[in-house]
Amino acid sequence: MQADGHVLLVTHRPPRQGERVRSGRYFWRNPEGKWISSDLGQGATAMLKHLEEYTTEINKLEKAEADAQSSEDYFRVISELSPLLRATRNLHSTMQKARELIGNDRAAINFRDRAYELERSAELLFNEAKNELDFLIAQRTEQQAASSHRMAISAYRLNILAAFFFPVVTLATIFGTSMRHGFETLSPPVPFLTMVFVGIMLGVVLIVFMNMPVEPKPRKRRGADERIRRTP
Repeated sequence: MQADGHVLLVTHRPPRQGERVRSGRYFWRNPEGKWISSDLGQGATAMLKHLEEYTTEINKLEKAEADAQSSEDYFRVISELSPLLRATRNLHSTMQKARELIGNDRAAINFRDRAYELERSAELLFNEAKNELDFLIAQRTEQQAASSHRMAISAYRLNILAAFFFPVVTLATIFGTSMRHGFETLSPPVPFLTMVFVGIMLGVVLIVFMNMPVEPKPRKRRGADERIRRTP
């Protein structure tokens, strides 16, 4: 607001985590060019302190974004950064209007430029955190898809084995397999231990077969690349 050479700026303090009600802060510039704030004292240093508070909050969120490891961490950073980004945009808009009202005042120009830097820093940090969150979600989705693919292949192989041995087991159950194999004359522990050993070895072979890696087929390229003629 401007009247008779006086300019009044209505701004907000940097938003805090969990804060629902924003606190206002006022700056008054008299016709002599002196700045007076509602709670930061007088002079141009009052506005510099106000801008420095925003810088401190952005630096704190930059560190939190650099230390983030999970989607919850990135979501927390984005949640705290969203109101700060809106506040810096409003601050830059306010300082731009003040610059137009005041004219070629060096302090007003510097304040406007600092507010623009704050807005750009907050915007870049927000985009970076959002991109990291999107990448993390896509990575988790890809890992889950690969795990589901491996489980489907294992289930398919297990079904093949079951289908292969099902007729044999069925016929053996119906007609019986009480044939003489020579193990009857051996001492009691030998047939049992032999059966256990053979069963373990077959189990190991089955585990290796079930866990054999299967690479997914490469996706066919579509779009403009299909129309490009490949020279031999």
